[in-house]
Amino acid sequence: MKQGGDDLEDDFVFDETVALSGDEEAEPIAHLDDEDVFLDAADDEDREDEDEDVDASAQPNAPGETTTDASAAAKKRKRREKDKERKAKKRKLLESVESVEGSTAAQSPHDLSAYLASMQAKSFPKLSALELEDLRIPASSIADTNTWTGPRTADHLVDFIIKVLPNLRLRLSQKSKSNGAPTLLYVAGAALRVADITRVLKNRQLQGEKGAEVAKLFAKHFKLEEHVTYLKRTKIGAAVGTPGRLGKLLNETDALNVSALSHIILDTTHKDAKMRTLLDIPETRDEVFKTVLKNEAVLQGIKEGKIQVVLF
Repeated sequence: MKQGGDDLEDDFVFDETVALSGDEEAEPIAHLDDEDVFLDAADDEDREDEDEDVDASAQPNAPGETTTDASAAAKKRKRREKDKERKAKKRKLLESVESVEGSTAAQSPHDLSAYLASMQAKSFPKLSALELEDLRIPASSIADTNTWTGPRTADHLVDFIIKVLPNLRLRLSQKSKSNGAPTLLYVAGAALRVADITRVLKNRQLQGEKGAEVAKLFAKHFKLEEHVTYLKRTKIGAAVGTPGRLGKLLNETDALNVSALSHIILDTTHKDAKMRTLLDIPETRDEVFKTVLKNEAVLQGIKEGKIQVVLF
């Protein structure tokens, strides 16, 4: 695998093609997929009184369709609509809570280095202090984001990058010389969050006229081999994914190239339905530290100052 460096160029034509979408086969963090993260255990809204449902007797039936069939179909449609509304409200509520409570990410690089080291120790309980020190993310490689005073939510990510990470904004507006070689890895804990961030990073304020694609990488509907094929034939500016999928691509394939990698954003402020962050959940925390940040080329790039870690 190639190591971190700067091989972006200015002379490429903007590519409107949308990055590969969709989940892939289940991985160890499958319980964090969008169906699990944003649904309440109680489903009372889907079981309202029947007098609120569509009166099928007042609707014309399709040929061969009975009144009972029409009524059942109408109820099913209404429940799907309510389910979508509830998910959207849940996501907005979670983001509002995040902005009120503040973020662990809003600390100095020195404090963030200590915080990440404490999280690493949880993922590597058997390592000695000396061994843990070898894996520590130095403060010099952590972005100072204290100038940002706004909420750390998806709606504010574009402004955050423009104000706090101007070099990343410039690089996102260019294409890499190599296929599958992003300048940004964005690590999120769940499939739905990955999809949300992917849409945000496609903003023209970041991509400009020549920016490369944004890859959406998580496991549910697509096999690992399909992502490998996509990355090997596509120039991407950013790769947004769950740590499990990103880790496999980094360590088990040569498709995700880090030769142009300059920033890794950890989505540490966002909370799931159980109010847990990316590093609160043991499974995702272990995948972040054991498969993404521990990758040889990535860790070397971080220690050499070629790759900057950002907590958002």
